[in-house]
Amino acid sequence: MTSTQLSGTESPLDALPGRWRSLREAGPVTYDEAQDQWRVVDHQGVSAVLADPATYSSDLTPITPTQQDFETFRQGNFVGMDPPEHRKLRTLVSQAFTPRVVHGLGPRIEAVCARLLDGVADRDRFDLVDTLAYPLPIIVIAELLGIPADDHRLFQEWASTLFGGDQLGDSLDMADLERALEAIAPTVREMNGYVLDHIRHRRAHPGDDLTSRLLTAEVDGTRLADEEIVGFVALLLVAGHITTTALLGNAVVTFDRHPGTLAGLRENPGRLPDAVEEALRWLPPFPELGRRTTRPVVLGGHEIPADTLLMAHLGAANRDPSRFTAPDVFDVARSPNPHLTFGHGIHFCFGAPLARLEARIALHMLMKRFPTIAVPSHDDVTYQNPAVLVGVRHLPIAVTRQ
Repeated sequence: MTSTQLSGTESPLDALPGRWRSLREAGPVTYDEAQDQWRVVDHQGVSAVLADPATYSSDLTPITPTQQDFETFRQGNFVGMDPPEHRKLRTLVSQAFTPRVVHGLGPRIEAVCARLLDGVADRDRFDLVDTLAYPLPIIVIAELLGIPADDHRLFQEWASTLFGGDQLGDSLDMADLERALEAIAPTVREMNGYVLDHIRHRRAHPGDDLTSRLLTAEVDGTRLADEEIVGFVALLLVAGHITTTALLGNAVVTFDRHPGTLAGLRENPGRLPDAVEEALRWLPPFPELGRRTTRPVVLGGHEIPADTLLMAHLGAANRDPSRFTAPDVFDVARSPNPHLTFGHGIHFCFGAPLARLEARIALHMLMKRFPTIAVPSHDDVTYQNPAVLVGVRHLPIAVTRQ
């Protein structure tokens, strides 16, 4: 099932493929003088960068602005760590976040989806983000962490501040980043305090949840300090849900923009997992990952000094014609689909199995409940700043029922 014909008015997301194509046409490795950074855009190059943490570090603190309130968060944020610290935290977390735990969440995800959709049972129009795409993953992750899901509006405010990009333009430079850090520092401070209170409560009153298991997990006799757990829990709570929220919104927008896609999936629901992977390839929620060179390197024929910011562009790599047949065709039957949306190497997204499971269950339930699902006006859709997050903020849809 492929589609090249778009329906409806043009959306901001439609402009992204053209931008990413222009990046590839400029060469696999280029220097952006305006942003003072190098960019890798081909699939092979991006994969190589992400697979070599010794040369391309995830710790950007030596070359990016710092802010006091981010230090506590950074201690447990293993997304921004290199070995051996990364291995310790990832191993500790793995003890409490096993594939068995994720697989066992299936029935609960189905129950949450059903309850959320029951809330709009009498409506033929509703906002998919507010109704399902946002609350589903935050309820699931909050329950997993033992955090009151009733506070989800607070978590949504945090995520909106951290990932909304309202302080930024279409592209990021260090001055933009410094202004953004100062603007969101109060939110980070509030989030750190909330999570630390939760951790202390769980120390006094342990339960059967991920936070409690993190408090007792050990590797080589080492346990996580409270400050390390703050960063990790905050990472899961905020960043962990935003990917699923973006994925669900992007999938529905993309299905709607490509006529016949939903009808084809209804005829062949076994294609839904492949459709989720194609939506991930098509619109990666986080299209770029930053790395810092730890030594001088020669990449793509260019000499790049040590301590230089290098952006690995997942969006461009996901449409590399040397790796994907007809990369600018949306094909829900695409297989294999070696997209890099969840990263590659030691930093492959820890929450990928959960995001995939939530997306498959939610989309299947939407199609089961509603014979038709449409975006009546793409002019009414509001979007995130794609320089920070590729996704929708609000997605009004129209549905019919059996």
